[in-house]
Amino acid sequence: MADVTLAGPSAQPLSLLEEEPRRSRFQFFQRPMVRTVGMRVLTAIPVLWGVTFLTFTIMNSLPGDAAEALLGANATPEEIHALSIKLHLNEPFFTRYIHWLGGVVTGNLGSSLVSSQSVWSILAQRLPVTFELVGFAFVISLVYAIPVAILAAKKPGGIIDRLSLLSTMIGLSVPGFVVALVLILIFAVKLGWLPAIGFNNIGAGLWPNIKTLILPSLSIALPLGGAYTRLLRADIRDQLLGEDYVLTARAKGASPWRVMLRHVMRNATFGLITLVGLNLGTLIGATVIIESIFAIPGIGQSLIQAINDRDVVVVEGAVLVFATCVVVCNLLTDLAYSLLDPRIRK
Repeated sequence: MADVTLAGPSAQPLSLLEEEPRRSRFQFFQRPMVRTVGMRVLTAIPVLWGVTFLTFTIMNSLPGDAAEALLGANATPEEIHALSIKLHLNEPFFTRYIHWLGGVVTGNLGSSLVSSQSVWSILAQRLPVTFELVGFAFVISLVYAIPVAILAAKKPGGIIDRLSLLSTMIGLSVPGFVVALVLILIFAVKLGWLPAIGFNNIGAGLWPNIKTLILPSLSIALPLGGAYTRLLRADIRDQLLGEDYVLTARAKGASPWRVMLRHVMRNATFGLITLVGLNLGTLIGATVIIESIFAIPGIGQSLIQAINDRDVVVVEGAVLVFATCVVVCNLLTDLAYSLLDPRIRK
C-alpha cells in the first residue's frame, strides 16, 4: 500500500509517523547507563567463574582425604572407599568441577557432604543473619563518619579534628578481632551491659535482637568509620578551598551550612562512595572472624566449619555468594556515580 503524504512544508509519510512512537519505546534500552549495566553483568560472568574455579582448586589441593576427614581417624579403608564413591570424591578433578558448575547453571548448588542439607537451605538460614550484621555495622560507621567529618572539616586543627584523627589512627591500626576482644572485656565482662556471645532473631523482639548485634557491629564499624571519616574530611576540605562554586554560593548569600550540605557534600561524596562500594563486598568476608568470636550463626561461621570438614560444596556456595556480593556492590557504586553526576549518565 502506498504511503499517504501530509500536505505542508514538513510533510512526512504517515507510515513514518506511526513508527516514531514505536521506536521511542526502545530508547530506554539504548541509554548509556543501561549499556553500562549490561557490560558489568557480562564482565561479572568470567569473574565469578574464575573465583569458583580457584576455590575448587585450592580445596582439592589441601593435604589429606576428604572422605577420611568426614569419617574420622577410626574409619576403615573400606568405609573411606565407599564414602568416596558415594560422594563422587574418587572422580577426576575436572569431572567433579564440571558437574558442580552444571548444577550452578541450573540453579542447584548441591548438598553438604557432611549433613546432606541443601546448600540453598544453608544459605537461606545463614545469609539473613550475616546481612543484618553487615547492614548494622555499615549504618553505624556512616552515622559516625559523616557528621564527624563535616565538623572536623569546618574547623581544621580544632578539638574535633584532632579527636577524629586519633580515633582514625586507632581504628586503622588495631585489627577488628582485637577491637572485638576489647569490647567484650569492657561491656560484657566488666560492665555486664551486653552479651558476649549468642544471637537473638528479630522474632525474639527488636531490642534483644539489637542487643546481640551491638558489640559485633561495633567491632566492624569502628575501623570502617575511621577510614570514612578521614577520606570524607579531606574531600570536604578540598571542595571548600579549591572550587569556584563555593565562592559563588557564598557570594549569593548562602549560609555556611547550606553551602556545606547542599553543594559541598554532593561533590565530596564521590571518594566515599568508592570506598563504601569496595568495603561492602569485603565486609561479608570480614564477618567470618567476627561471627566466630561472638558465636553468631551467620554464613561466616558456616564457612569456617565447612573448611574444617573439607565440605567443598558448602565452601563453593559461600564463596560464590561472597563474589556475587562484591560484583553487585561495584555495580551499585557505578550507578551511584550516575545519580550524583549528570555528566556520567551521558
